[in-house]
Amino acid sequence: MKLNTRIIIHIMGLLLLCNGSFMLLAAIASGIYKDGATMDIMLAAIVTMLFGIMAMFYTRGHKKEVKKKEGYIVVTFGWIVMSISGMLPYLFSGSIPSITDAFFETMSGYTTTGASILDDIESLPAGILLWRSLTHWIGGMGIIVLAIAILPLLGIGGMQLFAAEAPGPGGDKLHPRITDTAKRLWLIYFGYTVLETFLLKFAGMSFFDAINHALATMSTGGFSTKNASLAFWNDQPLVQYIIILFMFLAGSNFVLSYFALTGRVQRILRDEEFKYYFGFIVIFTIIAALGVYFRADVPVSDFHPMVLGKAESAFRHTLFQVVAVITTTGFVSADFTSWTPFLTVFFFGLMFLGGSAGSTAGGIKVMRHLLIIKNGILEFKRTLHPNAVIPVRYNQKTVTEHIVYNVVAFFVLYMLLFIIGSLVLGFLGLDFVSAVGGSASSLGNVGPALGSLNPVSNYNSLPPAGKWWCGFLMLLGRLELFTVLIVLTPYFWKKT
Repeated sequence: MKLNTRIIIHIMGLLLLCNGSFMLLAAIASGIYKDGATMDIMLAAIVTMLFGIMAMFYTRGHKKEVKKKEGYIVVTFGWIVMSISGMLPYLFSGSIPSITDAFFETMSGYTTTGASILDDIESLPAGILLWRSLTHWIGGMGIIVLAIAILPLLGIGGMQLFAAEAPGPGGDKLHPRITDTAKRLWLIYFGYTVLETFLLKFAGMSFFDAINHALATMSTGGFSTKNASLAFWNDQPLVQYIIILFMFLAGSNFVLSYFALTGRVQRILRDEEFKYYFGFIVIFTIIAALGVYFRADVPVSDFHPMVLGKAESAFRHTLFQVVAVITTTGFVSADFTSWTPFLTVFFFGLMFLGGSAGSTAGGIKVMRHLLIIKNGILEFKRTLHPNAVIPVRYNQKTVTEHIVYNVVAFFVLYMLLFIIGSLVLGFLGLDFVSAVGGSASSLGNVGPALGSLNPVSNYNSLPPAGKWWCGFLMLLGRLELFTVLIVLTPYFWKKT
């Protein structure tokens, strides 16, 4: 089967055109705030758009057919092309002069990881800060398209189940055409972003901070405009509660938001993944809050008792960090690695949970954990009754063996990559805690990690090779592993 390279190049051109258009928004913001980076960002936008236009012009009249192979290439190289072009505003403005650092920051943005190499975020021009947040938002929007349109068709990591449950080809569609489904979910995504912006402005943030944090929240990214992240607003509980709410929404299935907005609340209450996602957050918050509240050697001043008291502050910080880590948003209101050794390990474990399928969150996803646990429990019954047919059921529907095998394979591969990722970081000189934390955080698109990469630090201490490696792990985790790995296999490129 001959590869349709013209359609691949054409789509890459379209992506570059879109990327350049978003850069223009950052250039406009730069001009409004007169930060001195307007022409640099404008030049980056023009260069990006010119390459996009040339690619689309060169491939005009292409065959409009995207098969599986083209799909894998478009998804994988699309993220890489976006990241390479997304470096230009940083490089041209001199905000991040190193190509390695600029690529890390950009890949972290598009994969909505939120890990940063910047030591002084607040010194950056306003236009660059907005561009940094926009890379999150673009990446989050792209993930919605992947989840509902591309990954189910490619059969990636059990996403076919999500397709059957909600929007893809077959099953419960929001609309007969996938493109119309995507438009509806994009509208919700955009609407949530606008609503959060105004609520944060009302709660006391400046408009610039509000829009940046809304862009980062809805994409479950985690880039902030402040060096202290959300800890900057520790004396403004309302700001943090608003962020918590929208992190929760961003980490839930966007299709459920559509059902809620159209009055079909029962669909949400019956959804198994949502019930466990909500339940996990409640249980884990209670466990962590009790640990924080009763820790005698944590100074009371750390909890800003002048606001609403130690109990409320302990609850708020733990709820904030539990939701931030589970949804892989990565915002920081406190350094959870300084609470207790138990809670450090506890939050490390949460890095492997992830949000819901069909959300902008990274990680393994709650749906996969549920299927693995259910299948594991049923293995006991199958051992006792080897001739019985005992299928896994999800949302009152039978799950095919193919999907179960796919999910188990995804989990095994994910853990294997986590181990390999840790070994490589250890080989590059990181201590055990930092290597393990950095690998889990990068692969899960969480952001803050452990050790030298803890929530109040950054990734600048990584050696250059470590930054490229973590960028690769971010891409793997964001694109559901198989999408990237299959392109790296020799037989993928063989003509069939």
